[in-house]
Amino acid sequence: MGIPLVKSGSAPAPLQPSTTKQLGDQAENLALAHLQHAGLRLLERNYRTPGRGGGEIDLIMRAPDGTCVFVEVRRRASNSHGGAAASVSWVKQKRIVFAARHYLMRLRTLPPCRFDVVAVQADGIEWLPGAFDADAM
Repeated sequence: MGIPLVKSGSAPAPLQPSTTKQLGDQAENLALAHLQHAGLRLLERNYRTPGRGGGEIDLIMRAPDGTCVFVEVRRRASNSHGGAAASVSWVKQKRIVFAARHYLMRLRTLPPCRFDVVAVQADGIEWLPGAFDADAM
């Protein structure tokens, strides 16, 4: 096996664009590294409730003070239309809260909790602690 030959004057085949799933995974990895650097510890990743119509939580973290942090990671290429953080709709928040309640049913004692959003955009990462409240659902 050698190095593939490229004929003189011809361009190499273009790289395939990343899939939406790959881009989402990359955003989650960046968000996870950002939160771990801030002292949070990963408890679960991509937690899903059973059945259709349930919810999914990108990251479940433990803050240094013991708070259980449910994190929604959003990726956007630009800030148009409000950017990544603005894309967490009321319906999405409701599904995240549903999944969080399902997750918390497994625990013997309920820790303090909050819902954060990490927005990954071309200009960097924005972490919004306490971005929304479960009591509003």
